[in-house]
Amino acid sequence: MSTKWSIQMSESFMQQYPIVSDMPFQRRRSWNYENGCILTAFEKMWRKTGDYSYLEYIQTNMDLFITSDGRIDTYRLEEYNVDQINQGKSLFLLLEKTGDERYRKALELLVTQMKGHPRTSEGGLWHKKIYPYQMWLDGVYMTSPLLAQYAQTFDASEWFDDVTHEIILMEQRARDPKTGLIYHGWDESKEQRWADKESGCSPHFWGRAIGWYVMAIVDVLDFLPIDHSKRGLVIGLFHRLAEAIARVQEPESGLWYQVLDQGAREGNYLEASGSAMFVYALAKGARKGYLSETSLEVARKGFQGLLTHCVEKDLDGTLHVNQICSVAGLGGTPYRDGSYAYYISEPVRRDDPKGFAPFVMACLEMEEDLASDTHR
Repeated sequence: MSTKWSIQMSESFMQQYPIVSDMPFQRRRSWNYENGCILTAFEKMWRKTGDYSYLEYIQTNMDLFITSDGRIDTYRLEEYNVDQINQGKSLFLLLEKTGDERYRKALELLVTQMKGHPRTSEGGLWHKKIYPYQMWLDGVYMTSPLLAQYAQTFDASEWFDDVTHEIILMEQRARDPKTGLIYHGWDESKEQRWADKESGCSPHFWGRAIGWYVMAIVDVLDFLPIDHSKRGLVIGLFHRLAEAIARVQEPESGLWYQVLDQGAREGNYLEASGSAMFVYALAKGARKGYLSETSLEVARKGFQGLLTHCVEKDLDGTLHVNQICSVAGLGGTPYRDGSYAYYISEPVRRDDPKGFAPFVMACLEMEEDLASDTHR
């Protein structure tokens, strides 16, 4: 097995979980954003290595859902759920490699959802139909990179304006000026029990939520034209947020807490998925020139922390990522109130794609860093 962590981890995952939506904690085989996370990571592996096993894994897992006429099994447009967009990212690769029109039709179906998706009065996407007037940080990652890639691929530049607006609006409405961090959610109507009656923001800074957001920014910038009128603003707010993220890095381990600004408060814990997302976004942002060398140093320290505290090898040789928060949301039934007690109460999982995939992507970025360092 290769000494590169990216390859070791990816090969181990594919061996253990040939169908990602059949992982033990999945309630049923379905089109979902968790699948999209791991398939996005493996697309990066395919493009880096050229190893066809990644492409085959992606196509096998996607073809479970893409029908012969380009529909998506288990997907329902009328749910108006931004989470359902994320798995569509792999459709671009499959269309590129096969030319099969059913992948194009499936993409158009997802974009059709976005065209009619409910929005706030300022044009921000509701997180779901069942969460009216609410924007969550998670949702920016679920939609914006796909729409930016669609804009570039199909010369549909109006979507560049849409995704930059989404990124900027989320920051404007949910940023805390004291810490520089961004709250998990914002309710324009201020009707939710979790929403502050003045700001509409949820009460805490959840690590993975901000992780989703910075990953969205750094991936959107891959497609956003260099002369787009909002590109500089997006990079500027990314830089400002990166500094805030660095300030709450736990200095000893290099990791980040589940609730970012609560430190070693009883019940808080160092969480793998948010930490991996920060390492990926900060390292990639520095490599691309959006962020400073300081952000790269923060990423290096975070990556070492992940290797030391979160990666485990079983006796059979399989590799795993531990300390991944299973899920966290706001509202719903039973009601999630966004309190500190709520965030630390959600169970912790092993190998959840929401942590495993960003760890693989972090590995790729740190391997790029190591390669560039040896050539200096």
